[in-house]
Amino acid sequence: MTRDEIRQAVVRVLRDVAPEVRPDAIDPSADLRDTLDLDSVDFMNFVVGLHAALGVDVPEADYPKLASLDDCVRYLAAKRGE
Repeated sequence: MTRDEIRQAVVRVLRDVAPEVRPDAIDPSADLRDTLDLDSVDFMNFVVGLHAALGVDVPEADYPKLASLDDCVRYLAAKRGE
């Protein structure tokens, strides 16, 4: 899976959690929780969705590594060995 495919999967999961999200409006380096107004339950659903979509377990200690869209792609690509 390429980084672009991972990015697309992350955006799909974000849209599942927050349907009002416009993918073209996401600043790739901005904090997702702040920008998209995700509360802790939304963020947990996001992490669960990432696991379902990409098969990557994200321990709670690593949640800060998923701060932005770019961070998510970097982290998930590394965990998948890509």
